[in-house]
Amino acid sequence: MKTPATTADPRLERARALLDGGEPTLAELAAAVGLGATQLQRRFSARFGLSPAEYLAQRKLGKLKSALRAGSDVSAALYDAGYGSPSRVYEDGAAKLGMTPAQFRAGAPGEEIRWSLVDTVLGTALVATTRRGVCMVELGANADVLESKLRHEFPNAALQRVDAGRDEFLAPRLHAVAERLAGRVAEVPLDLVGTAFQKKVWDALMRIPAGETRSYAELAAAMGHPRGARAVANACGRNKVAVLVPCHRVVRGDGSLGGYRWGLPVKQQLLRREAAHA
Repeated sequence: MKTPATTADPRLERARALLDGGEPTLAELAAAVGLGATQLQRRFSARFGLSPAEYLAQRKLGKLKSALRAGSDVSAALYDAGYGSPSRVYEDGAAKLGMTPAQFRAGAPGEEIRWSLVDTVLGTALVATTRRGVCMVELGANADVLESKLRHEFPNAALQRVDAGRDEFLAPRLHAVAERLAGRVAEVPLDLVGTAFQKKVWDALMRIPAGETRSYAELAAAMGHPRGARAVANACGRNKVAVLVPCHRVVRGDGSLGGYRWGLPVKQQLLRREAAHA
């Protein structure tokens, strides 16, 4: 069922644009958009799921990750992302890297990722998780192909396949993911790794209510990038967490399904199920 995107408060979109372009204080941000600081904090958090300070920290972290993945010098990447010194990476909350910037640039050597396979209503799912949350949910019939995709995404991490029934850490996360893939409510902590823009797209996807869809253009416009439909589509294609980050809720402007990383039959199944329960 295709529905129009919710009208966004232009003051909140303006605040986000200012955070994307600089590092204003909350007071400066509030004055620029014509809201009180407390009012802005509350409305911004309700709209984007993050406070202005948290949003800024995520944007900087995303920029740092992108630069490190591209092979930039660590010092240059830190300063280009807006950190005045390496210590600021941790002071500003970017310790969510889970490792030093140099380790991240090298492909996350030593990052511990536990994974296993689980049978779900959508077929076999590979679920991988760091200590922070689920970082990958991949669907497919071939276990070897699923493992190959995991190793491609995290080439230098310490990957550990475990028996879900014997791992107190992974077992409840596997169960929660299976519940979500079945359309039921379950809390699943996520560890989404991507560029700042990709994470913005994924955050926007998770705000689309179940049973509704958006076009790529509508989603781009809601994010403040009215000409960014193609970039939004690319970010959807880079989503590594099936269903939990619901890129299946994005369709073409004419209402046709468009592409889907895990196959159009799965996308059709998910949309029919969500429409039936909306």
